[in-house]
Amino acid sequence: MAYRNRATRSSIISAAAGAALVLSAAACPRTKAPTKVAIAKSSAIPDSADQVVFGSRTLLTNQGVANGVLLSDSMYVYDDGSRLKLYQVHTTFFSSQGEHDGVMTARSGVYNTRLSRLEATGDVVVTRADGMRLSSPQLVYDQQRNQIFTDSAFVLDEPDRKLTGLGFESDPALTRFRCLRACKGIAPVQLPRK
Repeated sequence: MAYRNRATRSSIISAAAGAALVLSAAACPRTKAPTKVAIAKSSAIPDSADQVVFGSRTLLTNQGVANGVLLSDSMYVYDDGSRLKLYQVHTTFFSSQGEHDGVMTARSGVYNTRLSRLEATGDVVVTRADGMRLSSPQLVYDQQRNQIFTDSAFVLDEPDRKLTGLGFESDPALTRFRCLRACKGIAPVQLPRK
């Protein structure tokens, strides 16, 4: 009989626990279906960057002579400082005498410190004080050769003419300019008066 009482007590306790569980579940407020959490397609800050810098300023020098100043809104440093990924790029060029020689702006760029080479991309514009304006989707500034070049389309506006084409090579002052392909120019022509 003692065995039967234990089994009965066990059944009653189990039934009471089950009823309490059902009552507590009924008393809980109903929750909405779980909402989906938006997951970013890519990280806002790349996790492989060695360093992140906001408001960066880099002096571009060649054998101790300043060739320019490279400013950016933000910069990601990779490969122990040898590759810099820049956003909102603003570069000021200097002549060999240290005079202001021109300004280049771009949406982004990559500067390789080992090669002293800046590749600017996205609405690249080079302007000079004499009124010359060069625009291209991509442009490379090779500091060691003191040369800018691209294989992309470009437009060079001067006060008295306009050049277009695919690819060019030039110095940052745009004085030794050489178009590579599909070169076209528009310039006013003076007709002789009678």
